[in-house]
Amino acid sequence: MSFYSNESIFQVLFVTLVLGGGCAVLAGRAIALTWRSIGIAVIAMIPLGMAVRFVHFALFNETLLQPQAYVVETVILIAASCLSFQRTRAQQMVRQYYWLYERRGPLGWRLRQDAPAKA
Repeated sequence: MSFYSNESIFQVLFVTLVLGGGCAVLAGRAIALTWRSIGIAVIAMIPLGMAVRFVHFALFNETLLQPQAYVVETVILIAASCLSFQRTRAQQMVRQYYWLYERRGPLGWRLRQDAPAKA
């Protein structure tokens, strides 16, 4: 990774994936549990990407304002947040509307075969 001059791959993976990704997963889950839209989860990752960039700067003397690294890290956080959001939303739909929907994979739901017909 050419944007990280002072860090090893393990440091990059730990800060970006473990710390930042863990926060992104929890944020995506929390946003889904409050029935907000997935757009909120995407927008919430912009400041989290800045925080991850700051941790790289503070702990490993990386450049703080490095646009390429910020974009890559933020895209990773957005992906983690959106996956967590969708998984949580699928669980919500199946759990809350069990008579209407059933699971369709880990990220989706579908109308049950025995669901009541529309009036």
